[in-house]
Amino acid sequence: MARLISIDEARSRVLESVRPLGTEEVGLDAALGRVLAEDVTSAIPVPPFDSSAMDGYAVAAGPAAELEVVGEPRAGHPAPVAVRRGTAVRISTGAAVPDGADAVVPVERTEPIQPGNASQNGLVRVPAIAAGENVRYAGEDVRAGDVVLHTGEILGPAELGVAASVGRPTLTCARRPRVALLVTGDELTEPGEGLRPGGIYSSNRFALAAQIERAGARLVLGESVPDDATGTRAALTRALDVADVVIVSGGVSVGPHDHVKGALGELGIEERFWGVSLRPGKPVWFGVRERALVYGLPGNPVSAMVTFQLFVRSALARLQGADPSAARGEAVLDEAVPRNPRREEAVRVRLRADRDGWHATTTGEQGSHMLTSMLHADALAFVGAGGGQVAAGERVEIELL
Repeated sequence: MARLISIDEARSRVLESVRPLGTEEVGLDAALGRVLAEDVTSAIPVPPFDSSAMDGYAVAAGPAAELEVVGEPRAGHPAPVAVRRGTAVRISTGAAVPDGADAVVPVERTEPIQPGNASQNGLVRVPAIAAGENVRYAGEDVRAGDVVLHTGEILGPAELGVAASVGRPTLTCARRPRVALLVTGDELTEPGEGLRPGGIYSSNRFALAAQIERAGARLVLGESVPDDATGTRAALTRALDVADVVIVSGGVSVGPHDHVKGALGELGIEERFWGVSLRPGKPVWFGVRERALVYGLPGNPVSAMVTFQLFVRSALARLQGADPSAARGEAVLDEAVPRNPRREEAVRVRLRADRDGWHATTTGEQGSHMLTSMLHADALAFVGAGGGQVAAGERVEIELL
């Protein structure tokens, strides 16, 4: 294995290799979680007209009075009459304020006067009210010409709502990266099948596929590959034909049954690094062929998930034009954590919010084979190599999962 490089150096080499993908138009109903590839400018003010913030009566501002009710607009149906001194129009929340009115009196502050039912052709007593009360003015939320969404934003419920509010039925989004996932090992058994002697259930295929989906990418090929040189090379060839990113889990070490690294070389994939000073996840491999990014992740379940988070997820974000460092931050350790003398460690932690920011506690035993250490983990906390321990109360860098 070549000289181990740092986590930061490995991430830098990955991101230097990324070339953003193209764009496509996406309907709002399919855009949740996508990365926006345009600035969205509103062509209209929002609200587009002065409207009522209450159910009540639209009036001309002034002192307490008894007013004749002369109409009742509803949302989507403006009043056909204007308000003048001595009259009022009954109005619903969201309905356009009629001409002549500059305030709305909430219905609970009014009193109907007999005869009439205080909805139309009746009388209503209203208190004194100032101009502008309970009126939502046109453009109060968004002015025409405002940029309401920016390139690189990940579209969540609020972003989709804002896009709809300015009349956009589609958005220009980054194309989702196509990912091929190969998991290697003669010992792998599909869940639901009986375990043969020496077999283990295949967890990496499901955990990594879920990480791919959460990163906004699209799994276009998923295969289990036996520990066979010919089969490994054939599977990689299929993957390179259909994917922007190829991930192989397991088989990338130097044992007699580890065929991935040899196949990668035979297929002309240029190695960018092999081996990171990281625990768990030291034997991670990364290379490129033309625009394709290729990863050899460790077979140990936690190592595979951690190296995906650190080196694959950041590339998938950059491919879509998103900020790969957005999930980074700091937390205070609530317990002491021992250092590894030779390698930086990515410790799985739970987070809690306090007045001074995030606080972190470990999820328990941190062995690379202990997949349960990922359960309920909110982040990875980075503990530098060295002797002794990081004391409780110290701040460490974290990456949200």
